[in-house]
Amino acid sequence: MITPTRTSRTDEPASALLGTLAAQGASGALSTEAGIVYLAAGHVVHVESALTPDIGDLLTHSGALAPDGWWEAIDQAGRRCRVGRQLVDSGRLAAGALELCHLGALFDAAYFVLAHDGPALRFRPGAAHWLGAVRAVPVDTVLRESRRRRELLHRIWPEPAIDLAPVARVPDTDPADLPARRSRTLAQVDGVRTAAQIATALACRTFHTLVELRRLAAAGLVVPKAPAPAPVPVPTATAPAPAPVSAEPGPAPRPTAPDEPDTALLRRLLHALEAL
Repeated sequence: MITPTRTSRTDEPASALLGTLAAQGASGALSTEAGIVYLAAGHVVHVESALTPDIGDLLTHSGALAPDGWWEAIDQAGRRCRVGRQLVDSGRLAAGALELCHLGALFDAAYFVLAHDGPALRFRPGAAHWLGAVRAVPVDTVLRESRRRRELLHRIWPEPAIDLAPVARVPDTDPADLPARRSRTLAQVDGVRTAAQIATALACRTFHTLVELRRLAAAGLVVPKAPAPAPVPVPTATAPAPAPVSAEPGPAPRPTAPDEPDTALLRRLLHALEAL
């Protein structure tokens, strides 16, 4: 067996490199522009992306786990990469509930990581996710499910911009007689939130939110909001160099207030640092 080595950015699509790493039985972290895929013995054990709610958001916002319990598990087992095991062993979460939420978060993030199948940025052999092993999924299964989701969303509404951009309601439209889930999704559309932020607010998997948003777009009720024009830069005095920041991925910091910090922004910053 060929021993996987650290790689830098290539023109090879992430899906192709994942297939190679699976054949080699590799363990480590494969970074792309949209997220990170964690492998163990050639299987996918976790995927994270700044474009989807992480497993902590899903567990705590849904009420399945108290925020204090989540952060306590991270404090006690994060450095040992055994957060999932700590949640189960402490009795705070049933193993089946953790596995179900983990798989939902994994496939949600994999959709965005593999949506455009861009080039891989790098592979770090031996890198492990702080959540720890929950359920390993074959690479072929992850690739097939990501492709199935992409094709389904395209059939509903073929404009992918709604997956990433802030979503706005179309003025003077009548949303009467919508199914309950679609109505709840529409209620969160404010011209500022993205699909991932709406999913977090609803404690819902991102893919389910994308399905409802694309159906709302097909019905003419919502549209992706065009980005604001970039401001003209104003010359300023030279600012001091920022302090060094670690590029290692990890859980979002413990919030000090209900709305602080902006965890989605922090995860985007972490992935940007990881890409560098």
